[in-house]
Amino acid sequence: MSGKEHPILAVIVILAAIGLFLGLVMTLLFSVAGPFDVFSFKEKIGVLLIDGTITESDTLVAQLVEFKKDRRIKAIILRVNSPGGGVGPSQEIYQEIRKTIETKKVIASLGSVAASGGYYVASAANRIVANPGTLAGSIGVIMEFVQVEELLKKIGVSVEVLKTGEFKDIGSFHRKLSERDREMIRTLVFDIQRQFVEAVAQGRNLPVEKVREIADGRILSGAQCKELGLVDQLGNFEDAVALARALSGIKGEVTLVYPRKPRGKWWDLFLQDSSRAVYRGIRDALMLRLEYRWEGVL
Repeated sequence: MSGKEHPILAVIVILAAIGLFLGLVMTLLFSVAGPFDVFSFKEKIGVLLIDGTITESDTLVAQLVEFKKDRRIKAIILRVNSPGGGVGPSQEIYQEIRKTIETKKVIASLGSVAASGGYYVASAANRIVANPGTLAGSIGVIMEFVQVEELLKKIGVSVEVLKTGEFKDIGSFHRKLSERDREMIRTLVFDIQRQFVEAVAQGRNLPVEKVREIADGRILSGAQCKELGLVDQLGNFEDAVALARALSGIKGEVTLVYPRKPRGKWWDLFLQDSSRAVYRGIRDALMLRLEYRWEGVL
């Protein structure tokens, strides 16, 4: 009797080991791809969120590159809800979108706001879908300076500057702009504006002159943008998904794939995000800013 028990026990142990191994494999697959992606045989569309002020581009550019290389993802939707932001980050995102459309369709879906830099990055996509009431456009450049010279005088604080040229401390918080300063900054701002206009004209396949006519910073509704050729179609996010399916040749249902979230303990991520927010708030309040940003949105 005992001779028969040992083979049965051995089989049970082997089955348990196999079950444990399969469980570990499934856990790993779920952690990497997510439970809905592992067994999904539907075609996939990647979704990237551009939400809030555009202050950096590294994260979104990396996500774009990842989606572009992933053969399972047939198209990409940019969900834009942004008043714009930094010139450099906006241009880097725009350039990566232009590279991406060479191999995959990119659809921009405009939410509540897609103004200034928010519209700048959207204009690089193959098509743009906006709600009739989306606040968009605001093609323009803004440069702001914090200036506290009079306050420093009142509290008896002075700043001594040693510099190698007249314009080395241009925009400093401790002195007012001279007329020569203003003229130099105007030249810079209008050059950055020219880049904005030309980028929109290229992305939307519009004459530069037509874009320049409305590039005075004005905010427009989605319906107005449609009339001006700045938007292709009026609709919501689901309409953008349908358009992405049609342009990429997807016949059946699709699975929407979002970027993987960074892993770590929630309190570590919270403290990291909080410290970044405080740092950026102080930095943005003090630094010279040149932005594609609409002032009407905080």
